[in-house]
Amino acid sequence: MPFGLFSRRGPIRVQPFFGYRNQSRLYLSARAIRAPEPVFDKSSFWRGVATMLGEYASHEVAGLTAQLEYRCADGSVTRQEAVSGPEGFLLFEVDIVGECDRRPRTQWETALLRWTCPDNPQSATEVEAHILAPGEQTRTGIISDIDDTIVETGITGNVRAIARNWKRVMAQMPSEREAVAGAKDFYAAIGGDRRERPVYDAGGNAIPPAARVRPVFYVSSSPWNLFSYLVSFKRHSGLPLGPVMLRDWGLNRRTLGKEGHGSHKREAIEQLLDTFPFMQFALIGDDSQKDLVVFGAIASERPDRIAAVFIRSVSEEPLNEEEIIARAAVEAAGVPLWTGNDYTAAQRFLEANGLECEAGVDQLVRTASEGVLPMAPGAAA
Repeated sequence: MPFGLFSRRGPIRVQPFFGYRNQSRLYLSARAIRAPEPVFDKSSFWRGVATMLGEYASHEVAGLTAQLEYRCADGSVTRQEAVSGPEGFLLFEVDIVGECDRRPRTQWETALLRWTCPDNPQSATEVEAHILAPGEQTRTGIISDIDDTIVETGITGNVRAIARNWKRVMAQMPSEREAVAGAKDFYAAIGGDRRERPVYDAGGNAIPPAARVRPVFYVSSSPWNLFSYLVSFKRHSGLPLGPVMLRDWGLNRRTLGKEGHGSHKREAIEQLLDTFPFMQFALIGDDSQKDLVVFGAIASERPDRIAAVFIRSVSEEPLNEEEIIARAAVEAAGVPLWTGNDYTAAQRFLEANGLECEAGVDQLVRTASEGVLPMAPGAAA
């Protein structure tokens, strides 16, 4: 059984999440918790349940001081300290010291997080954090949802659907989860097919794989507790890794329900747009969590920053009035829109037409929407 599930005296671990940077500013978050590294094996059903309960029932460590150290290619070093809050989160928003120019192509870089465990103040601990730096030649990035956009949940809709699929989220390991049909090949095509496989150094530490040509960012309403689980799922499924903006689930209107879904995703997307003003973004989501409404509002306000909108159809409900208005806003902004129930036809289209990953995204969507990709009823071309 996971030690952290039953004890608040487990080992203190700082879990860095994937960060990102532009030329002058770096963003990284981490979490201090009492728990061992998760092991996602599938030895038994009940072992899977215990593992997932251990991930959800995290024991946060407040008041832990950690230092971030980031070194630019020119040798200059940026350092900043942060103290974990009540939920264990450490937030670093750092002005980079020195000339930290972007490389021509998108790259994964590393930073160090150091802290001293209160249980053993004589011993300092450090861990590598991975930072995604979009390249100077990169003009388009991807911002994607997760649930029912790249991984099937089956819990959209009514309570019966949730009851039928509870095992997926409470017992299945990442290697057992089902990726959305065609997602691996579609994301490889739109992001640039540099296959990301798990690589480890001699000490068993994960080494970040080569970045895709187009950087991929994930914005989801899932809790931060699932970060390691989602990384493992993407590696197993051959999906691109990238910074993930998840949520801290609290008992308030802002974080519960559809209101929380929309506000969190919009704020995260707007921060990415502000951080990378030299890039356009393709937005990918589904019709189960108001993604079209969020994307429509952003496309209406910043039409020059949105290269395309992809909405996967997973619910059987017709568009409501709010979604119809959002779709019209995307159309009025001149942003290409695709809707369909899977990505398989999109990959066939790319292969048949020999489009390279650096081809214009709006060309990809506009041509595909002429009939090659399956369109949902009432979808815009």
